[in-house]
Amino acid sequence: MKKILILNGHPNEAALCGSLAQKYFDGAKDAGFDVKLVHLSRLQFDPILHKGYLQIQELEPDLVQIQKDILWSEHIVIVHPIWWGTVPALLKGFLDRVLLPGFAFKYRKDNPLWDRLLKGRTGRLIITTDAPWWWNKFVNWNPAIHMMKTTVLEFCGVKPVKVTQFDEVKNRKAPQIEAFLQKTYELGKKGI
Repeated sequence: MKKILILNGHPNEAALCGSLAQKYFDGAKDAGFDVKLVHLSRLQFDPILHKGYLQIQELEPDLVQIQKDILWSEHIVIVHPIWWGTVPALLKGFLDRVLLPGFAFKYRKDNPLWDRLLKGRTGRLIITTDAPWWWNKFVNWNPAIHMMKTTVLEFCGVKPVKVTQFDEVKNRKAPQIEAFLQKTYELGKKGI
């Protein structure tokens, strides 16, 4: 039974991202997967990495638990909107505080390479954006997707990472939003 961790990176749990995260959860649960859903907005933690990696801050209890959940998981799903070409500050602060050296990656001494400590896990990004998909891809060069897929998850060893993007959400009518939710439910049922 695949162990799936879903992280909702939108600071407003009632937003579309929260509904998408719930639909993925429902699909995975209905398929019999072992699944956990975490809304980052419910966690108590300081999102600022005050001294960078020069001095690691003590982790708050919620972050200690999330690290345990990440190690428990076999598939990590992150749901978030694209804001200003990237992720919300809450999600960025979460990544800074949780994916620490020695936990998610480890630099090698006198070597430009690193060890990917989260190997063996797969990933899925479910992203919402108000812009058309082609604008994000051809004008903006997909910075949020590149960041989350390549420089965060794959950097830490999570691979492959699949991407589902729902675009022009501010202009979508109810039947189109329902189709997004149904597609996400089906992804959850497949555990992909």
